[in-house]
Amino acid sequence: MIAESVVAIVVCLLTLWLYSVFVKDVSIIDSFWGTCFVITCWIGVFCGEGSLERRIFITTLVTIWGLRLSIHLLVRNHGQEEDYRYQSMRQRIPYFRFTSLFVVFGLQGFLAIIISAPLYNQLSSKTSVPTSTDVIGLMVWIFGFVFEAIGDYQLTAFKSDKKNKGKLLTTGVWKYTRHPNYFGDAMQWWAYYITSLPGGWWTIFSPALMTFLLLKISGVSLLEQKMSKSKPGYEQYQKNTGAFLPSLTAIGKDLTSILNK
Repeated sequence: MIAESVVAIVVCLLTLWLYSVFVKDVSIIDSFWGTCFVITCWIGVFCGEGSLERRIFITTLVTIWGLRLSIHLLVRNHGQEEDYRYQSMRQRIPYFRFTSLFVVFGLQGFLAIIISAPLYNQLSSKTSVPTSTDVIGLMVWIFGFVFEAIGDYQLTAFKSDKKNKGKLLTTGVWKYTRHPNYFGDAMQWWAYYITSLPGGWWTIFSPALMTFLLLKISGVSLLEQKMSKSKPGYEQYQKNTGAFLPSLTAIGKDLTSILNK
């Protein structure tokens, strides 16, 4: 099962790289990130040796998350120039058109394979669904999915209104955390880990690595640097709102206000 999924991901990424050379844009890898895990899980459905119920359970969660993310990024990036991160790499790295096969596509493929550890574990697990950890994991997954999906939707709607050009989005889930989409994404990976317990306890490196990448490498850290320089009022927003973890106090107040109406 693992071998089949690795081969499938390698073939897809190689094809994407060839296409990126033709269009001179490696940003397409971002849209494929979520789909990597969807492919892994569906291969597991047919090739895995674990409980069929568990294979369907985890594949359903990953498919909903992965396809939503891929479609969102595909629509958002359509017609846009190459992401500024890749433009910077293109200027710094010699022969980037060819070396991007390794430093972009190869690296992300490798990370996808490593981070899939809790998924591999569940696709081969013989434990039936549901267990107590499945219930807890599902609640964490829903919480994370809501934050990520609503955060993306609100940001897209905000940017589509020309009146908001140059302004900051500080309402909706964006008033609870400055990066609700990244927080939600991380929560879903912790959910996949929780549902793999107790047998998959050793795969904790997967959600830990994913959270680290979102916080320090490709997500929060880069955007904070960019936003603090380009968005007026961002310093005040930083003082009032946490960078990653949402304010449970603020959420509680809003829920109480809604219930009391």
